[in-house]
Amino acid sequence: WDSGAVITIHHATVRDVDPVALYRVLQLRTEVFIHEQGIVGEQEIDGRDLEPTTTLFWSEEPSGDVLATLRVLQDEVPAHIGRVATASSARGRGLAADLVRAAIEFAGTDVAISAQAYLEEWYRRFGFVRTGPNYLEAGIDHLPMLLTRT
Repeated sequence: WDSGAVITIHHATVRDVDPVALYRVLQLRTEVFIHEQGIVGEQEIDGRDLEPTTTLFWSEEPSGDVLATLRVLQDEVPAHIGRVATASSARGRGLAADLVRAAIEFAGTDVAISAQAYLEEWYRRFGFVRTGPNYLEAGIDHLPMLLTRT
């Protein structure tokens, strides 16, 4: 890891994302959710990315490598942050936190998240609060959380 490398944050709808960047975003999500977490039976490429109200966010190195990503679904209120993923080689650098902050600001409204349960305290740092009991999603313990914008 080159601590002098400038990491840039990008966001766009799928139709406005450079094809190479889109490929790398989807590749990262597949690596994290399918290969690392072993999620099966769920569609990682679920069609929601194509909706005109969905915005992808990603952190990119000067080389073009995508290090972290998430998406914001704005087809309803509250907006919903999902598919938060960081490359294993880039964890611990605050990249996902930077993306979450950028997504919250972008949404400009209340924001919900279906958080993996072990990340509850991490999401609390941004102001998210639990809104219900734990549940299983894709075989992984999750909980609903909400950030209320005032």
